[in-house]
Amino acid sequence: MSLRWLDFDYSEGDDDVGVFDALASVLPEHADAVRAEIDAVLAWAQAEGGRRAPVGEGGEWDAELQQGQDAGPPARHEFGLTISGTAAFCEAFRSRFSV
Repeated sequence: MSLRWLDFDYSEGDDDVGVFDALASVLPEHADAVRAEIDAVLAWAQAEGGRRAPVGEGGEWDAELQQGQDAGPPARHEFGLTISGTAAFCEAFRSRFSV
């Protein structure tokens, strides 16, 4: 799946947990498209990624979504999506989303 709105950066900590971070800041008319893309990414992770919980607690992956609005002008919708996971999850994520 090619992503249009989310551009993920990848980092890895000393604990071998990988982290994908994406930010999107869009005009109101594009907010639903960003939400749909976020939903698709999370649906894939839920279906294919194994147990959702922090890796330190035995999970394969976890995610945090932040949403807000910037008053502008022009007004913008802002999204921040962070997904963390095991090495196996991160490899599958990279393969699926060409990250």
